[in-house]
Amino acid sequence: MAKLSARDAADGWPLLRRLWREELVQHRLALLGVLGLVAIIAAMTSLYPVLIKLAFDSFATGAGGTADPLLNRLRSWLVVLTGPGIGPIHVIAVMVVVVTSLKGFALLGQIVLTNSVVSRVEADMQARLYEHLVDADLAQSQRESPAALTQRFTTDFIYVREALTRLVNIAVRDGLTGIGLFGAMLWIDWQLTLIALVVVPIVAVPIVAIGKKLRRVATSQQEQSGIMAALITESLQGARVAKTDQLEPYLKRRARAAFEMVRKLRMKAINARGRVEPLLEVGGGIAVAVVLFAIGIRVNSGVGTIGDFTGYVTALLLASQPLRSIGNLNAIIQEALAALKRYYATVNEAALITDAPDARPLTVQGAAISFRDVSFSYREDHAALSKVGLEVAAGSVTALVGRSGSGKSTLLALVPRLYDVTGGTIAVDGQDIRAVTLASLRDQIAVVSQDIVLFDDSIKANIAFGRPGALDTEIEVAAEAAAAHGFILALPDGYATRVGDRGSRLSGGERQRVALARAILKNAPILLLDEATSALDAESEKLVQDALARLMKGRTTLVIAHRLSTVRDADQIAVMEGGQIVERGHHDALIAADGVYAKLYRLQMLDG
Repeated sequence: MAKLSARDAADGWPLLRRLWREELVQHRLALLGVLGLVAIIAAMTSLYPVLIKLAFDSFATGAGGTADPLLNRLRSWLVVLTGPGIGPIHVIAVMVVVVTSLKGFALLGQIVLTNSVVSRVEADMQARLYEHLVDADLAQSQRESPAALTQRFTTDFIYVREALTRLVNIAVRDGLTGIGLFGAMLWIDWQLTLIALVVVPIVAVPIVAIGKKLRRVATSQQEQSGIMAALITESLQGARVAKTDQLEPYLKRRARAAFEMVRKLRMKAINARGRVEPLLEVGGGIAVAVVLFAIGIRVNSGVGTIGDFTGYVTALLLASQPLRSIGNLNAIIQEALAALKRYYATVNEAALITDAPDARPLTVQGAAISFRDVSFSYREDHAALSKVGLEVAAGSVTALVGRSGSGKSTLLALVPRLYDVTGGTIAVDGQDIRAVTLASLRDQIAVVSQDIVLFDDSIKANIAFGRPGALDTEIEVAAEAAAAHGFILALPDGYATRVGDRGSRLSGGERQRVALARAILKNAPILLLDEATSALDAESEKLVQDALARLMKGRTTLVIAHRLSTVRDADQIAVMEGGQIVERGHHDALIAADGVYAKLYRLQMLDG
């Protein structure tokens, strides 16, 4: 999908056209129904000044008759239905009831149908944004904080929903009403109408200028609101550190500065919107004054009837409300356009890690992994990995060790293509992982990371994510293998216990064992372990290590462990430093070589 052009950024029409093409056109039948109801509302409103004109003219001619042929025909029908004694004013009274009733029912239908369409469009756009963020590359989704992205689903869509609702209720309904009233004004007195139109350009020009400024302010306000949401979330999640290190004053100052920035931007937006109303008020007052002045001249000249002038002034006053609403609509649309620009800028960003056009399913025989001159950079000025070469035999265990920041976790993340190499290749059984489908590659990989991710669902569901559709007995066997079955049964609801937000209702060790059970249930030929036992107590670690030893048999395993004593039995140990493999071999051979590994091992033994 093409990215937003410079024209999109400067002009709102491309955004609105895209909104129509991608979101609204599928609701065109419902929108046609809305348009029909709006037409009825506009037509009925436009009849108000006509009825007032007819009423005043009927008073002028007396109860015996009227010069209007339509009114005479309606009067004759009422005489047939009710008998003699029906005057023109009675006909007009009946017409008022009919017109207001039609308008009332049409207004109800229009509100219900409009809200139905707008809520559906909003939900579809939210779903599309969520699906895009879920499918996005890690590098893309991590560019903004989760709190800032979450804010997109609330604040931004409030602007879009309000604009869509008002586009129907104001731009369409009030627009058609204004056109209808304009027609009534032309019918009553076209000369006075032309005089009133002189005021329109005087008001329209500054309103457009205010709208452009408001869109810039709205963009800044929405972005700053996202930053503020991220700051609040970060502060609350770090409450333990904040209290321990007495960071409350720092956090309060930082939060107050963010609140103040949002306040200033909000005030700019409010002030910009506030300038529109006085302009409309002054413009409307000038228009009415000009018309009244012209009417005074005509009355003194004996031109027109009282009904003409009364009906015309009524139409002019009625038209002022939809015109005022349309003037204010520009400010609302500009805020929505700022939100739409952010929305489309996000959904336009295509994922870079995707299936190649000729990708084929991965065929696994032994699941040997080959790293050939693998390089990777998170940013251009720093290489996280540089020309890494490593052969992992099928069914073997390879341990990656080294200081923090040496590139171990990065190398592990490249295997399931969470990131793509920037140089070299990674192959599974001789197949470049970029040439096979993502689904087939990730089906063959199970991961247990030090960053445990559990979803706010039952323990059973969190384990079953490893293999959807697994039987209850299979889930329990996996939990037993991960030393989790015992503590799960001790919970009040057992496997049905909800784990809470990010597993907050479980201890760190319990979360890790649930995640390990998920990997065991997946039963994949490639196993990636990143500090898989780091949060376990001694007793649970012994149980899990035994389970892992059984699980790793016959599987190609890459394991990261800071405690070197846990990888002594690995088939090979690769020592990483500065994004490169500096040593490779078995534990005893590396100790004998007295290199980097031997120094790390001795330091850990001394610490122990």
